[in-house]
Amino acid sequence: MDTQVLIIGAGATGLTLALDLARRGVPFRIVDAAPAPFAGSRGKGLQPRSMEVFHDLGVIEPVLASGRFHMRHRHYKGREVLREWDMHEGRESTVERPYGSTMLIPQFRVEQILRDALPAGTVEYGMPLTSFSQDFDGVTAVVGSETVRAAYLVGCDGGKSFVRKRLGVQFVGETWEDQRMLVGDIRVSGLDREFWHGWSTDDGQWLGLCPLPGTDLFQFQATGDGEPSLELYRQIVRERTGLDDLVLEDATWMSLYRTNIRMVDRFRVGRVFLAGDSAHVHSPAGAQGMNTGIQDAYNLGWKLAMETLLDTYESERRPVAEWLLGMTTEIMTSGNPFEKRDDQTLQLSLSYRTSDGPGLQPGDRMPDGVFAEGRIFDLLRGPDFVTLDLPDGPVLVRPDGYVAAIGRSAIDAYFGANPVTQLHHRRVAAGAAA
Repeated sequence: MDTQVLIIGAGATGLTLALDLARRGVPFRIVDAAPAPFAGSRGKGLQPRSMEVFHDLGVIEPVLASGRFHMRHRHYKGREVLREWDMHEGRESTVERPYGSTMLIPQFRVEQILRDALPAGTVEYGMPLTSFSQDFDGVTAVVGSETVRAAYLVGCDGGKSFVRKRLGVQFVGETWEDQRMLVGDIRVSGLDREFWHGWSTDDGQWLGLCPLPGTDLFQFQATGDGEPSLELYRQIVRERTGLDDLVLEDATWMSLYRTNIRMVDRFRVGRVFLAGDSAHVHSPAGAQGMNTGIQDAYNLGWKLAMETLLDTYESERRPVAEWLLGMTTEIMTSGNPFEKRDDQTLQLSLSYRTSDGPGLQPGDRMPDGVFAEGRIFDLLRGPDFVTLDLPDGPVLVRPDGYVAAIGRSAIDAYFGANPVTQLHHRRVAAGAAA
């Protein structure tokens, strides 16, 4: 076996999986067909649950330093400000929720931070996957001119996933041909960077220009069609703002986005898994795509490392993907995609519960808290299962921060059913709350 896990695709999903495997000492390779990292922003909203993941992975500090919370929206008619609002007004950090609202950060910066946390040269660019086959013991893949033998292969290779197509997995859903959007990263003069700016026309066309924190770029989003070009984008800016002194100077990335709402019928075929956009694509409304891929990887990483509970990857992540498609479609078709968000978009209430009940239950996200021994998230930080000996009794928390079992007998039963997990376990006493 050349490596334990072969990761196809070095976007946010693949890089999160790589970082999780690296801290566990699991041999892996991560390859990408592109010659270099993708330079466009694509996503720009990081949800609180993803920040909690990055806290555990040890990269939260550069992430927070690179983004911005509570950027206010401004809607104009020409120069006149018609309305100003904060999509996340009132959402602030609490003890249990240390990251209180969505943060704006370009996806390319998130990916850069994840790459920088890996040893130099870990990501192999210019290495397309051209074929693979699997048997009872592993997967044989051809990447670039090299044949690689791995115990598992994970397709994190996006909406046009070669892995998915090669597996013959159905990508069930629809394409909304009438829902198209021109997007890009542009430089603009004559516009401040304190607000997310927007204009709309009487016939329902709109333009949004959002400053990308830590850069001199704005993300351009506009209803429209046609081949993306600097001249087309300039025309849209002139016509929809009516401002001659707002000048689009250049663009570093431009694209035409078509709304696809699709999900795979299987997340796993034998030793091959699908994660991120290779498994589900949806409307960009709600800033969920990058985040859901990050959490797919975070759910899968410890299971691959321990080679246990691998079937639960699909049973846990499929309902999340189904929810994701429905929720983002609802926002997109609401007529007000930039209105104040419900709590559900923060992804903090997502659960893997298998039964209902009051209070904290197995499958729930373990909330943060402060005890004499320290902050719960710091006590949990690392690749292990952790039994927190709380004043009300012990709680077993999985490596991905979700509750596995509550109470001594339930914890013993969990370890009895999944004995390998006890080999990656530690106990932490947490006394009275500080």
